[in-house]
Amino acid sequence: MELRHLRYFVTVAEEEHMTRAASKLGIQQPPLSQQIQSLEKELGVSLFIRKSRRIELSPAGKVFLGDARDILARTEQSIQRIRRFEMGEEGSIRLGFTSSASMHQMTPDLVRRFRETFPLISVEIEEGAAHDLINGLEQERIDIAFSRSSVKPYPGIASIELLKEDMVIAVPINHSLSSKPNGVLKLIDLKDENFIFYQQVNGSGIKENLLKECQRVGFEPKSIEIVYRIIGAIHLVASGLGIAIVPKSMQSIQPDSVSYKTFDINHTLTVPLSIAYRENASKLTVKRFLSLSDAFTKEWSKKH
Repeated sequence: MELRHLRYFVTVAEEEHMTRAASKLGIQQPPLSQQIQSLEKELGVSLFIRKSRRIELSPAGKVFLGDARDILARTEQSIQRIRRFEMGEEGSIRLGFTSSASMHQMTPDLVRRFRETFPLISVEIEEGAAHDLINGLEQERIDIAFSRSSVKPYPGIASIELLKEDMVIAVPINHSLSSKPNGVLKLIDLKDENFIFYQQVNGSGIKENLLKECQRVGFEPKSIEIVYRIIGAIHLVASGLGIAIVPKSMQSIQPDSVSYKTFDINHTLTVPLSIAYRENASKLTVKRFLSLSDAFTKEWSKKH
């Protein structure tokens, strides 16, 4: 039995007339009659009751009609699904986020836009440290990683910078800097402070850039602690251990224990928000995500 036999049978059942059915199918009436007879012979039942001017379904034919329609419908659904999959409109994608990357509003907005644009693509999400996420990319456990870190130490991994975000100074709530007039500071104002730095395995680039900026304005920062996550640095600030320079979007962390100060307009520091991916990624859902990200970034930059 072939699918065309089912299509012939359904058409004849709907038309209740062999000649009209043949015309609708674009074939001659005699071959159609032969195909129906062949189907009945294979099934071992009569599907139609033949009358002088028309035919109608037999009791067995009525039962078989529902199954035939269901098989044809599911076959068409399968064909459409595999075509959508081949075009990257259906499938799956696994996204990884560092905690700090997920705090920026652009991140959930971008993921939401992707889900709205490609509702048939299943989106899975994982959170972790930047180094772990990059390892996940290398092992093909995740497809895209949102982070603040440089991917230069990782061969085969590329990244796209979505934006640069201003950084702010996190200081303990009872620190003298928290009462600074206008809440605006210059980097040199921090020369006597104890710094809490954060740095990923293999170096994220953030700590190194902060050190260079401090040296550029004339001082070597006193580092009393190095942690592996930005949120960890803010928690230490809340404990009164020192200060930290963090992305502006992190200001919702520890609001009762930490005061966030902005930099003077002439001393602004920034940090990137990027997405990393495998350079040789052939998965069409990943290509869809990267393409949408590029368009979304341009749209976002115009609004913000």
